[in-house]
Amino acid sequence: MQIIPAIDLKEGNVVRLSQGDMGSAKIYDKSPLEFAKLLEGMGAEILHVVDLEGAFCGTPKNKEAILSITQNTKLKVEVGGGIRDEDTIKEYLNIGVNRVILGSMALKNPTLAKTLAKDYPIVIGIDAKNGYVATQGWVESEGVLALDFAKEFKESEILGIICTDIGCDGMLNGVNLEFTKGIKEASLHFTIASGGVSSLLDLEKLQEANIDGVIVGKAFYEGRIDLKEAFKKFA
Repeated sequence: MQIIPAIDLKEGNVVRLSQGDMGSAKIYDKSPLEFAKLLEGMGAEILHVVDLEGAFCGTPKNKEAILSITQNTKLKVEVGGGIRDEDTIKEYLNIGVNRVILGSMALKNPTLAKTLAKDYPIVIGIDAKNGYVATQGWVESEGVLALDFAKEFKESEILGIICTDIGCDGMLNGVNLEFTKGIKEASLHFTIASGGVSSLLDLEKLQEANIDGVIVGKAFYEGRIDLKEAFKKFA
């Protein structure tokens, strides 16, 4: 199971939110690059980066911070937030990003997302609130069930799906395991759990359920998970 640490960016800073609320942002005292190097030193191979402002406004806002990571570490970087067209995908790949995450754009035009996945390394982000997909930085709902949306990509060439139960995100109360299992069963793709990880026990439960990967954010920043131990145990 892949353990993927997360860096969320707001105004060039590393922050963590609770349930996607920008007003809840806690700013951490290291730069994005400092955190990335710290995580790399602990054994991380993949880094999950979210441009929070990009997710809300629809265009990248923290590209310089992401560039500093791709240029100065050996981490494989996946980026989400504000990626709404092919040009933005190309821009990120050109600065060293390894794969891009499509959320709002994929929901509005799944056919285009599947077409782009034939040419680019694309992961679909499914963020759900009460079982329904939320978009535009989690503030809008399109009335689409997350499981139905996952099925849309069953026969596609996407690299995988990252699924988040927004109600769990940043709350350190555990992952919604049934939701994550449902997404994997519906899509038949490599599935990465996100939101709510609080301990190594959560990681063990995900591994037992044959989930392919998990994103660890606040639990690391708040000292709840020893990532060195996690990388050794679940590699």
